[in-house]
Order: sequence, then structure tokens, then C-alpha cells
Amino acid sequence: MDPISAAALAALAGGVGGEAGRQAWAALSTLVRRPFRRDEADGETGALVVSSGEAELTALTQDPGELERAQRLSTALAVRAALNAEFRLALESWWQQARSVRTGEGAVTNRVSGGTQYGPVVLGRDFSGLTLTAHGPAGPGAVSTDRHGPTRPAPDGATPSTTGDSQEG
Repeated sequence: MDPISAAALAALAGGVGGEAGRQAWAALSTLVRRPFRRDEADGETGALVVSSGEAELTALTQDPGELERAQRLSTALAVRAALNAEFRLALESWWQQARSVRTGEGAVTNRVSGGTQYGPVVLGRDFSGLTLTAHGPAGPGAVSTDRHGPTRPAPDGATPSTTGDSQEG
């Protein structure tokens, strides 16, 4: 199993991905807190003592912005998965589900097509704190469409007319 990205772990710990991200983090927490079978790494026999990942998980939860903590958790998960086939299968299953949560990793493809676009076209992922305003077409011959159909520009001072009305002058 490939190691789980430290950036993805930090993002999930920080609450990225909304409710889906919170659920993924809770599921990982439950998985890590499962009893770790010490028969693979028992300190009494002189064998290597391995972290269950719980301490690293707690540390990352306390400071999700610290990528070093996320890397430690990623390493602990990889080592535990290498030592315990049951944990590895559960972790792989969790990772397959967690990958669908948008954490800021991966490619983005934006397409704007069809018709005429008025106003700003904003591409990207994070629009927090951004206010968009769109204005219809401007200028003398411009025709805009609203829910009542196309409108023609009105003569100076007159009310615009909907196509088909006889208020033209």
C-alpha cells in the first residue's frame, strides 16, 4: 500500500471537505483506535516497538496545520499496515472512500461553454470571502434576456419594452 499523503491527512484533520471530510476523519480515528495486535511488535521479546498511530492522530488533531505531525501519522499508518494485514485492508478501504473528499489535492478542470457569458468567469476551488457581481450587456443595441423574454433598450427616459410591445418610438 502506498503511504497516505501527509497533505491529505492534514486537510482532513483541519476539517476540509465539510461533512464528508469530518466523517472520513472520524472513520480514520475509529480505525486507528482499534486494538493494535502486539504479537507483531512486542517490546518484551526485544522486537521493534511500533506505534499504533493513536498518539500521532491526537497530535495532528490538536494542530492540523503542522505538516510534520501529518507526516508522522502517515508513517505510523504505513508501518502498522505493513505489520498487520487486517489493518492494511481496513486502511486501504478507508483511503478509497476518503479519496473522494475534496481536500485541495488533485487536478481541477473548468469549462465555460454554451451561449454568451456576461460578467466575470472565475475559475478555481476556493471562493470563500469572494463577492461576484454580474451586469447584463451594456451599450446602445444591447439586448438582455430575463424571465420575461428579451428586452430592447428604451429610448432616453422611457421604460424598456419587452419584445412585441408597441411602446417603441
